[in-house]
Amino acid sequence: MTNVANLSADDAAAIEVAAGALAEKGHAALSCPNCSAPVIGPYCAACGQERDTHRRSVWHLVSDLVEDVISFDSRILRTGVALMTEPGEIAVAFREGRPHRYVPALRLYFFVSLVFFVILSASHLAIVQFQVMATPEKVVHTDKGYFLVNPKADKTDPDEPELIPISKTKALKPGVKYAFSARTYFFAPVGLYHSQLSPDALAKLMGNRETGKPAETESWFETRMMGTMKALVADPAALNEPLTVWLPRVLFLLLPLFALLLWLFYVRQRKQFYFVDHLIFSLNMHSFVFIALIVAIGVAQFTGSDWVGLAGLGAMGVYLLIAMKRFYHQSWFWTVLKFVCIGFIYTTFFLAPALAGVIVASIFWS
Repeated sequence: MTNVANLSADDAAAIEVAAGALAEKGHAALSCPNCSAPVIGPYCAACGQERDTHRRSVWHLVSDLVEDVISFDSRILRTGVALMTEPGEIAVAFREGRPHRYVPALRLYFFVSLVFFVILSASHLAIVQFQVMATPEKVVHTDKGYFLVNPKADKTDPDEPELIPISKTKALKPGVKYAFSARTYFFAPVGLYHSQLSPDALAKLMGNRETGKPAETESWFETRMMGTMKALVADPAALNEPLTVWLPRVLFLLLPLFALLLWLFYVRQRKQFYFVDHLIFSLNMHSFVFIALIVAIGVAQFTGSDWVGLAGLGAMGVYLLIAMKRFYHQSWFWTVLKFVCIGFIYTTFFLAPALAGVIVASIFWS
């Protein structure tokens, strides 16, 4: 327990002088119940004990509770408005020493990410679904050899061939030839799409089964891939559960990497911006990403259009650009240049490999 005897001589003298000044004005200095030092304000200067011990009526306690709840709700509301309408404001507030107006950046990130995944779970929406499709292919023979007629050929695009050359062995192989593809759906209800393949198309999809290769001679990788293909044919949302397990972990690991990129591109301003400033900026940017995804989920349920995803990506890009301009106070030329470079590096070398890793991990998980 701290008491006056444990204070330095200067601290004790300051408390005594302040207590004496109050006494001269007719205000009695109370004694701290925790350390017995004179209390001249709402808190004890020696140990920090609050002067008001809240020994009041139940009505006062209920009033304090309501006031605290309203204050907390106001803080959440201010944070939400700032996050949506003022790009970079929360990070600016942290750097300028006024963070108590908003919910802390790390807590905000965990909250919005939790809301995102709870919405997906409660609404039975899948992050992504893969609908496997098989299109029969026609084989033609010309004086130049054997060819497959490309069913997806765009006659207006000279780079898209109408005829795809194949070997004579493959062309004369009995059975129907198929072109396999997978259509991707984001944030659609689980069970809405189905992969309806004929037994023959399914057998062709499982290429190693078609050759009669013994199952015991397959590698572990082949077994997992074949199992995953079967699972996707039976249920296009088969990867949704492992994705919801791995995706939050990977995105959380990307937070400091994005902050590191910011630090590298603004290293000349390292005396004005510490790494923690870049980290707070990264946290708030990723928090907005989850907010944008939540909005995209809602819009997609009414429109069902592919443009919703593109619009969401565009909104994230514009938000990041404005936030960088507001937070780092550089000219638009340097801000746009750094925005393009950071976006390219982050997407190409961090985000894309991470998402690919999530897909691979989901395949081996399923």
